[in-house]
Amino acid sequence: MEIVVSGIRSTGCLHLGNYFGAVQNFLKMQEDSNYHCFFFIADFHSLTTHPKPDDFRKNTNEVLVDYLACGLNPEKVVLYAQSDIPEIPELYLLLNMLAYKGELERVASFKDKVRKNEENVNAGLLTYPVLMAADILIHRAHKVPVGKDQVQHLEMARNFGNRFNHLYGNDFFPEPYPFTFTGTPITVPGLDGSGKMGKSDGNGIYLRDEPEVIRKKVMKAVTDSGPTVPNSEKPDAIKNIFQLLTLVSDASTVAHFEEAYNNCNIRYGDLKKQLAEDIILFNAPIKERIDGIIRDTDYQQMVLKLGAEKSRASASATLKEVRKIIGIE
Repeated sequence: MEIVVSGIRSTGCLHLGNYFGAVQNFLKMQEDSNYHCFFFIADFHSLTTHPKPDDFRKNTNEVLVDYLACGLNPEKVVLYAQSDIPEIPELYLLLNMLAYKGELERVASFKDKVRKNEENVNAGLLTYPVLMAADILIHRAHKVPVGKDQVQHLEMARNFGNRFNHLYGNDFFPEPYPFTFTGTPITVPGLDGSGKMGKSDGNGIYLRDEPEVIRKKVMKAVTDSGPTVPNSEKPDAIKNIFQLLTLVSDASTVAHFEEAYNNCNIRYGDLKKQLAEDIILFNAPIKERIDGIIRDTDYQQMVLKLGAEKSRASASATLKEVRKIIGIE
């Protein structure tokens, strides 16, 4: 049985990018007996860009509720909060001894964060890939469902694990690799015409957004003046809208607007109205489950407690062996 590890940062509720980029893979994996899945809420990671959260535990519970509403089953997967597992920061400390400043500074996401947030270039942001490696290696994972933006981090997790194995003359850590059921990492675009859908960029549609909020967000999506040459290439902003359409709409709807675009008679207002209504329809059952689970705080705490117990059993076994290999006894 292969071990699977993946998580989502706890900076607030899940958006469509989280759902299509990660959660859909989680749902498929939990039904496959070939996988032993550890899915977590990355609340330590959130502190790298949100060092003063309004409510640390509230943010964690919001992600938990959304996970459960999407269909993750705590009886089939290990579902836990990163901060409930003290073995993770200890392994993070030990892996930092194997990480080099130069390689961390070359990470694309670090350079991007520095460019966007020059006032908060903290050590945690620099060593973000090391903490991610600890999340993965603590359970000795084989597969990690990640988006394109995380593939470099996963490569570094392999490097740190291999570096540990080489330094101490063993093969304790397996090599973790990215995995999706489609074979290609998915990145869901935002509404601002560039990049991916993300919480920090303010370009996301959340699973618990009310219908009117969704309509307003979609109608503000970036577009252009429209095509003037039949069958012309779509600009990135328009590609983004069509990609979202393919995720939530039926094939005939997508084909209708593709034909209108290719014939240069597309009306972006109609396109965005259709996209908004299809997102609302897609979100409706998840939103209904969110509204039910959010009131059951006892159930939420039970899930986190059960997940922490199961995760710590695996994590403590790994850390005990790591300490032994290093000579910390």
